[in-house]
Amino acid sequence: MSESTATKSRQPICHGIQETRQLLLEGHSTVAGHVEDVLGAIRGTDPELGAYVEVAEARALREAEAADRLLARLGPAAYRGRPLLGVTVSVKDLIQTEELPTRRGSLLPNRRSAADAPSVARLRAAGAIVVGKTTTSEYGWSASTVGRLGSPTRNPWALDRTAGGSSGGSAAAVAAGLCTASLGTDGAGSVRIPAAFCGVVGFKPSYGHIPYVPACAERLSHVGPLARSVADAAEMTAVLAGPDPRDPDSGRPPLTAPAPPGPLRVGWIEFPGTSGAVRDVTEGVLPVLASLGHRVDRIEVPFPDPYGALVDILAAADAHGTAPEDDPWCDEGRLAVVRYGRSLGAAAVARAEATRLALRTRLASVMERYDLLVMATVPIEAFAADAIAPPWAADPADLRWLAWSPASYPFNLTGQPALSLPVGLTPAGLPVGLQLVGRVGDDGLVLSAAGLLESALGLTLTPPGSTTEGRRPWLPGRSTTTS
Repeated sequence: MSESTATKSRQPICHGIQETRQLLLEGHSTVAGHVEDVLGAIRGTDPELGAYVEVAEARALREAEAADRLLARLGPAAYRGRPLLGVTVSVKDLIQTEELPTRRGSLLPNRRSAADAPSVARLRAAGAIVVGKTTTSEYGWSASTVGRLGSPTRNPWALDRTAGGSSGGSAAAVAAGLCTASLGTDGAGSVRIPAAFCGVVGFKPSYGHIPYVPACAERLSHVGPLARSVADAAEMTAVLAGPDPRDPDSGRPPLTAPAPPGPLRVGWIEFPGTSGAVRDVTEGVLPVLASLGHRVDRIEVPFPDPYGALVDILAAADAHGTAPEDDPWCDEGRLAVVRYGRSLGAAAVARAEATRLALRTRLASVMERYDLLVMATVPIEAFAADAIAPPWAADPADLRWLAWSPASYPFNLTGQPALSLPVGLTPAGLPVGLQLVGRVGDDGLVLSAAGLLESALGLTLTPPGSTTEGRRPWLPGRSTTTS
């Protein structure tokens, strides 16, 4: 494994949300001091890591000082209505922000309003401090951060490997301790894939649970949090959830903490192409699930691969959003997808939508038998940092640029909640994520079950020398008992 970029800063800077709150209330830290430390860590490590495309230093410090004044005046009462007061967060460069530019990973001009998206506005209203914008591929087209704006984000666990994408900057920033949590987007796995590669939690809620503004015509894109624990992801989700009139698909009520689930019916799936290294880690979780009382059935993949439909829906939407005169400034890989989209007729798009409907119907039937589906989030280890995919899928002209992650995109097509939980390291020292998928609307169940599994595993993966706190990683064959 390559040397971690985080070796430059070994003192823990970022803690969980509850720990941050406790440290601030007990006077062990100030918000301004914490934000200064985070900004210093970004200056020291991000030139090599490439997680951020923009840092909001001046505004972050102003807001931190205001938060300190609020805490001095109100004490614990400052947290009423502000559950994220003093928590540092980053925002993916696809999500609109005021003051900070939103480039969407592209050389093309962004003509959208410079106002905060609803998700960003809700974080700020809850007291969070936005420290910067994180790297993405152009318009989030690939599950990498390779693009024309700059160098791709590197994996904090191994600098020669990808952080994944397209929320790769967010995942790397959280893993390396350059913020407490991050706001990402997921149209085909773009929160869960980098979460798995970087060893953090990534949650794609049910479609519409968190408003996505501007709304996307392909109806695949979800806003979701990345964090170092399920508890932090759940707390972020509770702040972010709820309807917004600018997204007509939004409308689920804010998440409330559900009662801990009892024994669950779990369908365990292994997708084709799963590597032995990934399998060894994920299979080691099976006895832990059994110890929690869950009934686990090994099942075949219960649906045909919908990849062709995904490609047609994505390509048609990208073609609709890209004028021919913009072609010279487009990412060459995305342009190949756009050109394919321009060749599609109405019948092809209708067939893709029919496939989506059939998949939703099929999985609704499967979920009558199971409370959760569980599988490796990504069947392979992180590939090279400067690639958009493993070699066999790396030529966009072949239209296989997302085919290597068959466990992620089906649940964008169905809108089901899906969470990637870090569950161990391969022999190469690279993180592996386990994906938990629930019924549409069962976001609370997914979060609760993931939280209990996280606790039973007793681990928080932390890159060597990072500025986060963590416990020792669990590896296949190792007892889950912590000392």
